[in-house]
Amino acid sequence: MKSTLTLIAIFVAFNLFGQDLIEFRGVDRSGYYPETGLLKQWPETGPELLLKIEGVGKGFSAPIVANSTIYVTGIKEDSIDILSAFNFKAELLWDIPYGRSWTRSYIDSRSTPTYSDGNIYVSSGTGQLACVDAQTGKLIWKVDAVQKYAGEIHRHGDAEAPLVVGDLVAYLVGGEENTMVAFNKYTGEEVWKSKSLGGAKSYASPSLIVYNNRKIILAQTTDNLIGINAENGEILWSYNLIQYHVKSQGVGGNTNPPLYHNGEIFVTSGYDHPGLMFSLSDDGNEIELKWKNETLDNHHGGVVLVDGNIYGANWQHNAKGKWVSVNWESGRTNWETEFVNKGSIITADNMLYLYEEKRGNVALAEPSANELKIVSSFTIEEGAGPHWAHPAIYNGKLFIRHGNVLMIYNISE
Repeated sequence: MKSTLTLIAIFVAFNLFGQDLIEFRGVDRSGYYPETGLLKQWPETGPELLLKIEGVGKGFSAPIVANSTIYVTGIKEDSIDILSAFNFKAELLWDIPYGRSWTRSYIDSRSTPTYSDGNIYVSSGTGQLACVDAQTGKLIWKVDAVQKYAGEIHRHGDAEAPLVVGDLVAYLVGGEENTMVAFNKYTGEEVWKSKSLGGAKSYASPSLIVYNNRKIILAQTTDNLIGINAENGEILWSYNLIQYHVKSQGVGGNTNPPLYHNGEIFVTSGYDHPGLMFSLSDDGNEIELKWKNETLDNHHGGVVLVDGNIYGANWQHNAKGKWVSVNWESGRTNWETEFVNKGSIITADNMLYLYEEKRGNVALAEPSANELKIVSSFTIEEGAGPHWAHPAIYNGKLFIRHGNVLMIYNISE
């Protein structure tokens, strides 16, 4: 497969010794990236484009970076999800097919890879979980997890980014026999299984929290938000989410990783489902609903927490939404306003990065409980299809993926 290189700055401008970007949506899958020294305003035409990599394959997934190598999934041939590795000269190092893509609707690759201890973990659109050597691209092990464990995938395919917990890879399968299965990350051997609470595998990737020295996996099926003991797969608690899916559209469509902070968990999923805040009991064995917010129903672009306020876009219908801020403690809506259309959001260095999904507008904004304070913006002109891939930040660089093209911008001061 071919890749092309656009050098708008000299390659030596890259400092490749920053913190690796090893999984979906940064630290704890929260949309937070621990970068500092970033631009607080961009030039009128946008930040400096350093690299453009074409030929990454059709996909909605985000890239990750480890050991100065970029890993990204995409469809380069019919019905096959392919994992590719590129260096920072935009040269293709290797690519490997790892599973069957989803072919019923929105067929682009969905799974963002996860890096751990020299290996890449990735899921196909039909629920095949694979482990690949990050240096050589050699397949180490693969399991057809959904089929093997009688799982069930919701109507638009598997979008999960596999979750590494120590020596385990935890993977949601859904269905009537199991909820989640954990595999030895080196061998692919089964370590534990969680019982089924019913419901198919929904779209949200699981996340890991550490609460009172206990590791708890937060997972969502089409029916429930579930807390799972990461050591043995025991289900600690569950909360029925589908009770709020009262309209015909979006039933079972739980879409975003939970947002966790100080013993509280926020979930949101578009389709006029209310945003829900939960509090964990002291022992972590129960949750209690703290508040509901009817304004912030994020479709699939994620939300972030900055200085006590949640930021993200809401859902008016599948092709339209506004941007919203909600107070974390009270659940009160701070503001709701338009910026072209709904989209995805991340945060770094006390700034917000918005990526609008319809026309590809990228905005830099200051967090504010009073208004949406856009500082700078520019438009993505390359690539095709919906702008659904979440942005990512690595070592002072902003990664924007649009379909078959990955663009890397210099946002360092």
